[in-house]
Amino acid sequence: MLHEIDIKLLPAEAKDETAIRRKAASKLQLREDQIQDLRVLRRSVDARSSQPIFLLRVAVYVGESYQAEPAILSQLKSVADRPSVLIVGAGPAGYFAAMELIEQGLKPIVLDRGTDVQTRRRDLRAIQQFGQVNPHSNYCFGEGGAGTYSDGKLYTRSHKRGTIDKAMQLLVEHGASSEILIDAHPHIGSNKLPNIVANIRATIEHYGGEVHFDSYVTDFILHQGRMLGVVVNENQEHRGEAVILATGHSARDIYYLLHRHQIAIEAKPFALGVRIEHSQQLIDRIQYHLPERGEHLPAASYKLVTQVAGRGVFSFCMCPGGLVVPAATAPGEIVVNGMSLSRRDSPYANSGTVVAIEVEDLLPFAQHGVFAGLEFQRSVEQAMFNFGDGSQKAPTQRLTDFVKGKISSTLPDSSYIPGLVPAPLHELLPAAIYSRLKQGVADFGRKMKGYYTEEANVIGTESRTSSPIRIPRNAETYMHDGVQGLFPCGEGAGYAGGIISAAMDGQNVAKGVKGFVGNR
Repeated sequence: MLHEIDIKLLPAEAKDETAIRRKAASKLQLREDQIQDLRVLRRSVDARSSQPIFLLRVAVYVGESYQAEPAILSQLKSVADRPSVLIVGAGPAGYFAAMELIEQGLKPIVLDRGTDVQTRRRDLRAIQQFGQVNPHSNYCFGEGGAGTYSDGKLYTRSHKRGTIDKAMQLLVEHGASSEILIDAHPHIGSNKLPNIVANIRATIEHYGGEVHFDSYVTDFILHQGRMLGVVVNENQEHRGEAVILATGHSARDIYYLLHRHQIAIEAKPFALGVRIEHSQQLIDRIQYHLPERGEHLPAASYKLVTQVAGRGVFSFCMCPGGLVVPAATAPGEIVVNGMSLSRRDSPYANSGTVVAIEVEDLLPFAQHGVFAGLEFQRSVEQAMFNFGDGSQKAPTQRLTDFVKGKISSTLPDSSYIPGLVPAPLHELLPAAIYSRLKQGVADFGRKMKGYYTEEANVIGTESRTSSPIRIPRNAETYMHDGVQGLFPCGEGAGYAGGIISAAMDGQNVAKGVKGFVGNR
């Protein structure tokens, strides 16, 4: 007989199998030896009281044993001789689409403008240490996409978009810890995710798919309203039964290419703001109500939201025990993001803190038409860069000075390797963004006592929360209504917001491609 029960444990007991078994037996009024098998299904921290506890949902097997589902990879077959489908982009949307295509009996050919995940490290070092931005290989572009070297958080609220369990299981089968299957806020870490990404590539190639790096799509091959393929690096053609466009939220050139071919794209809401960095010890103290969190509790996180003048102001991509990193995708701009390693043991905590932007907020950029949001985004990033010395040093204020509208004479220590420069963010940011952020962080300080402190850095600018442009598609077929064989996918198309939601979108789109190819 199978029982699913909820139990509460102290932090020191949460990963102790003996303690879990003892608590489960007590709740079911059984002897411990009557439990034949036990599996933790879900694990989360409840820090609302003075003593943080772990909440576990546990499957308890009495008189029967647990039977594992067969591995997904064990059911795959070679697709080397099957019809080909082109995938532009080797991020989570592209790679999970490729895996699903193999399962559906189609051959994926993945094309990415950047380098493989290991070679990509050199370009990340160049931007960190020397301020050199490679427009094809950086924190956003290259194998694994933006998530690989910017944290590897797997939490998503997009439960209606697909099967989260399948995406998670595939990550585990490629080397991720099985704990991501049970944690309420699963996380891999930017030190471990690259190997997992490389393992996924190896699987794609093992089953007959192809992955090509340094393959920058410079044109589309179109005929009578149908997408036949793409041109790479100005002169190399690739053709397939369909094209999945999974280029990520920062591939601005792709939007211009679509527009040039008169393929419909549309403006969409996005968000823009700053990244705020605190001491992790401070965040732990606030969230856990303890002077020290101890070895059994994870680095504490937070999620904050408020409304100011009709727009949401909210924390985004919070990185406990993390680092702030430079995420520009072109020379002449300052963009920052956050990441954490698997242990989340940095002494800093950071989070994007952004303001929602609606299409009607972009009237000063109306002359750019559908690209108004993109040009607004770019203008802020360039203003940040132009204030500095030509490097990737980021304009920064102490949090209290940011609210007061004064330049900081000194700045707290930071994880941001390129360095910080005191700056008037209250002048560099658009007035509507600054005024809402100013009120928003004051609200956060009231909600989270200790958050509002002079020992926090406000770093500009967090501008790539999502794409300001959507590539429309049919809700049932996943195909662009105006172009046969074109399948917009993932964050760059406007249908995802993180690693897992992008992965699920890739899986869904691949099924749509199967329906299209199978019906031809």
